Amino acid sequence: MAGDFYQALGVSRQASTEEIQRAYRALARRYHPDVNHDPAAEERFKEISEAYQVLSDPDSRRRYDRFGADFRQVSEESERAGAGQRGGVRVDYGTGGINIEDLFGDIFGRSGPMPGADQEAELELTVEEAYRGGRRTLTIGGAREYEVTIPPGVVSGQRIRLAGQGGRGGSSGRPGDLYLVVRIAPHPRYRLSGRDIQVTLPVAPWEAALGAYLPVGTPGGDVKVRVPAGSSSGRRLRLRGEGMPNAHGRPGDLYVEISIRVPPKPTRRERELFEELAAVSDFDPRKP
Repeated sequence: MAGDFYQALGVSRQASTEEIQRAYRALARRYHPDVNHDPAAEERFKEISEAYQVLSDPDSRRRYDRFGADFRQVSEESERAGAGQRGGVRVDYGTGGINIEDLFGDIFGRSGPMPGADQEAELELTVEEAYRGGRRTLTIGGAREYEVTIPPGVVSGQRIRLAGQGGRGGSSGRPGDLYLVVRIAPHPRYRLSGRDIQVTLPVAPWEAALGAYLPVGTPGGDVKVRVPAGSSSGRRLRLRGEGMPNAHGRPGDLYVEISIRVPPKPTRRERELFEELAAVSDFDPRKP
């Protein structure tokens, strides 16, 4: 692999064996494929493993310091004779070429067990489930079941921690945590913006013209809203604190958008009344 071994471990060329070991221990904990599932982490782990393998051995480190990246191409006999010689040594720096258990047992065994990795999974909820909270039994990976307590008022992107339910630790290390990332599914009636809830309220023409107190459905049940006289479609009414709950702060608000609906098939009497209104009214909605 290309690159400077000292830079790969983040140590100086004067670093002691103990400093090299500490640097490798910290990096291995971070980039080992069993811990870090980022595809780039495996290449990084191979790089630091190669650097540690060379620099932790006094003889190979001495030869690396003397010949640099070409140190493997110089045989020991040629080195002693002072002449360079090309060789054909093949070194496998993947996990198949290094006994990870032996290597980690040597390094981590002296500094304590290796903790398990934290993991994430998606938790999809309806708006009503997110509003109310409660208990859910989840099956993740088609096998293991988890009992989850969902706090009332969770929002998309919020994480619910299940302590000790993540990746298993090594050498009796503590397991990692499982984080459930909330995603609230689209709803045919409610639209969420953070903790605010938006809902459309159908209103009859006479209710909009004369004003009315009307029920509006929310995830927590119906509430009454006053539609002011003279309201038009698109008008938004704000009900403070009627949005998503918040255990640690102010709840969201409920925004009710008025949508005026007319009878799709008016009766004869309704038609007569509309015709009478049209005859006596000088209201023109197209005028500014």
